[in-house]
Amino acid sequence: MLCNLCPRRCGALRTEHTGNGFCGMGTLPVVARVAPHFGEEPCISGKNGSGAVFFSGCTMHCMYCQNYEISVKNKGTTLSVRQLAECYRMLEESGVHNINLVTADHFAEAVAESLRIYRPNIPVIYNCSGYTSPEILTLMNGLVDVYLPDFKYSDNKLAKKLSHTPDYVDTALASIAEMLFQVGKPKFDSDGMIQKGVIVRHLILPAHTRQSIDALELLKRNFGDEILVSLMCQYVPWGEAKRHPKLGRTITKREYEKVKDVLFRNFSDGFTQDLSAASAEYIPDWDFDSDISW
Repeated sequence: MLCNLCPRRCGALRTEHTGNGFCGMGTLPVVARVAPHFGEEPCISGKNGSGAVFFSGCTMHCMYCQNYEISVKNKGTTLSVRQLAECYRMLEESGVHNINLVTADHFAEAVAESLRIYRPNIPVIYNCSGYTSPEILTLMNGLVDVYLPDFKYSDNKLAKKLSHTPDYVDTALASIAEMLFQVGKPKFDSDGMIQKGVIVRHLILPAHTRQSIDALELLKRNFGDEILVSLMCQYVPWGEAKRHPKLGRTITKREYEKVKDVLFRNFSDGFTQDLSAASAEYIPDWDFDSDISW
């Protein structure tokens, strides 16, 4: 099939196992990890963890991506749609609070089909870069309870330079608006675990506090308190970024406090991290050698 699923609309030829598009993937899902995950916001990870399914490949190639082995090198295990559905069942039976689909845009058709095969009785979270097309969100409508997009940039020139996405800002804002339309304001259960809504993440980059402040102000102007914002300080130099003159370090306490002050001036509630999160210890272990045979 010729693929125009993501905002790049590159018209790539994709078979089940091969693809010549930007993501480099076929249409069958490739998965790098299926396990409870405890590194998300408290209302997602809770006590029992979030049932994370990490997909390989990506429609963005951020030069600082900590998941480079799976996002660019595309390492992982190819699953059938039915096997993917069985992953949800297995995770649900383990007692996790939700099913967390991480970077699934380029497999959206297979993911939608898998959720029609088995719809978990716990919330389904769609965890993405924000660089998401209306076609993908139409496929997810009614199947996803919580959207967890990034809003990485307030400047398209920077988005092009660091992530090869010259149209990132308008694309992400439009995507978040559609997500909000589909699932509404955040709703929580009696234990404080999110059941519905949109949480937007923003990662602070070193030496780029101005663009982080602008990103928060864009979110406030467009969405007010209809969304929750999660401000992330976990940046660690990775891949090409280790040699970048500005990105080759973690952020400073001063940089973090400067952006955090703007977050709480603009939003009545939100999430922040401790600076200790800027550590490679938080990068998941990938299951490249696992035999997935459910």
